[in-house]
Amino acid sequence: MTSGKGGTSGTETSGSGDIVRTLELLWDTGRRPSRGPKPALTLDRIVEAAVGVADAEGLESVSMRRVAAELGTGTMSLYRYLPGKAELLDLMLDRVQRPSENPADLGDGTWRSALAAMGRATLALYQRHPWLLQVNQSRPILGPSALDGMEKVLTRIKPMGLSDPELVSAIIMIDGYVVGAARTQLYQLEAERRTGLTDVEFWEAQTPMLEKVLASGRYPLMASLDENTWGPDFDHFEFGLQRILDGLEAFVNRRTDET
Repeated sequence: MTSGKGGTSGTETSGSGDIVRTLELLWDTGRRPSRGPKPALTLDRIVEAAVGVADAEGLESVSMRRVAAELGTGTMSLYRYLPGKAELLDLMLDRVQRPSENPADLGDGTWRSALAAMGRATLALYQRHPWLLQVNQSRPILGPSALDGMEKVLTRIKPMGLSDPELVSAIIMIDGYVVGAARTQLYQLEAERRTGLTDVEFWEAQTPMLEKVLASGRYPLMASLDENTWGPDFDHFEFGLQRILDGLEAFVNRRTDET
């Protein structure tokens, strides 16, 4: 496994622990002791500490022993609160994906602005917590954050007039695009960290050879591209996001015309 913040090697899987117990912990439906001294720890503190370790050192550094050390307690004390790392991971996922409470963060009220805002917020989430890209979330445990976020977005995009499966598919489409963009960004950062070369230094090293090749006449179209084509000023993420939304808008308009 890759060490260091945001390493891309290795994959954890959500929902791989005790599903019933995880749901109890997420929804706070488990039994609580009615008597006795106040616990020295709380589940919230444990989850926050685990997220902090993952953010700083990578997901592979998260273990019950490591989190206990972060909290200054013994490893066995954590098992009073949750069964193990698999359940802890699902609680971490739910914690970092809490949706914003500010309605303005989901756009200006239109479905298009809501999906655009969701895409940008999701990219920012992966940038804050790159270890999320190491988690296979194809079978997520649905906690309050996941359902709160879905409820907020669905409420905003319901006016699209699509069927329920199509509405969910629109969300999945945006999410899939964002994951790909976030993974590319993470790979770029990891390449810089591993090689010690910045992006600028990497491409500058290739420039002399590329100039000779392009001047040969073998690649006339490539040679004719504007010199700013590969520059950092063009927002590829936003361009792609808007084109996806263009496609959805055309589909929505066509559906409206048919009804």
